[in-house]
Amino acid sequence: MAKPKLALIPAAIGTKLYSVLPSDGSGDFTFTRGSAATRINAQGLIESVANTSSRLNYPLLDGKVVGCPHNLLEPQRTNVVQYSENFSSGWVLDDATIISNNAISPDGTLNATLLKGNTNSSRHNLVISGQASSTGSFSVFVKAKELKYVQIASANTVQQYVNFDLSNGIIGTVGSSFSNAKLENYGNGWYRCIVVSANQFNGFHFSLVSGLNATWLESWVMPNNTDGLYIFGAQLEVGSFPTSYIKSNIGNATTRLAEVATGAGNSTTFNNSRGVFMAELSSLTNNNPLFNSLSIASGTTNVLSIGFSDTLNELYVFKTNGGASWFVKVLINDITNFNKIALSYESSDNQFWINGFKIEINNSIGVHPSAMSDMDFNAAVGNEFMYSKTKQIQYFDSALTDTQLEQLTSWQSFSDMAEGQLYTIE
Repeated sequence: MAKPKLALIPAAIGTKLYSVLPSDGSGDFTFTRGSAATRINAQGLIESVANTSSRLNYPLLDGKVVGCPHNLLEPQRTNVVQYSENFSSGWVLDDATIISNNAISPDGTLNATLLKGNTNSSRHNLVISGQASSTGSFSVFVKAKELKYVQIASANTVQQYVNFDLSNGIIGTVGSSFSNAKLENYGNGWYRCIVVSANQFNGFHFSLVSGLNATWLESWVMPNNTDGLYIFGAQLEVGSFPTSYIKSNIGNATTRLAEVATGAGNSTTFNNSRGVFMAELSSLTNNNPLFNSLSIASGTTNVLSIGFSDTLNELYVFKTNGGASWFVKVLINDITNFNKIALSYESSDNQFWINGFKIEINNSIGVHPSAMSDMDFNAAVGNEFMYSKTKQIQYFDSALTDTQLEQLTSWQSFSDMAEGQLYTIE
């Protein structure tokens, strides 16, 4: 197989997403984010990074780091919880007490809080205020101690609640008004409990409950006033899916600004007549409100794009020269898994490949974009920024055979596929 003209793998962090080809640095993406952020480091811990640093993020499976890291790009989000780690400020306690700095948290420091109830027949919970008129996500890191069941419930709607089992990593009863709930294993007994509300809410209760089938804001008598569990890192954000942890211990809502990566390559990198554009990507959500695009372009009328559609679990390719266009969407199982996507273009031979399979071919669109000058995590034709996890990008300035395209987009082995898509081999 020919050597790619441009190749990027997650290799460093800083103000660039560094390419390995070309060697002169012209293939590097310029990265910007005007605020601090967090990532999962090689030890599997939550780590803060400065606004000048892109994020090399490590995947977790069953609480352990598995496989290679990826570049993480996320949209702007605000954590409206003013004290995400200090539960003695901005929170209301109902028949419960807290002890700060009582255990090692998911960031590796002694800053997790012990939450205990009492023997009153009542609710035992923490309450946080926060209003949203649109879809919002609430999340908090929790670890079992003597107690292992918790509930996250809307403050104003009876049917908005979810119960979690922290010993077995199980989601119990889900109220009908919550659109989604999940548990993410961060290791050492820690889970990130997540709920997504599609309705307006006035805040959330975080409650100690008696079991997986507990009712909304359950009142019950605890066996004593010493049993409890650990909590850390509460986050309330407007959006249909949760994003990485945003630390907010400053008494104000805290915003992580959007990440932008642009400007890889130049007019000598890309071939206007033929080539192959490939990427290994994972979407942040399987239901995008907007297209998320990685593109090679010249202005807004000469564009090659691959990315995630605005429909549930769809990938797409797009090619236009300002006149004739080729646009294909394909439904797959889950775009939050890593998928290998390729767009091959040549006169009367345009192909769309996913994970070793030829999905679509079009022989009628013979005109290709011209004067393509840079690659961006953006569609070029609009504000369709690519927010994603990216393991690799390759661009070839020559045609590849079907055999080569199959090899390029295939997993090299079953273990490689399992690692890339976060499957467990038993």
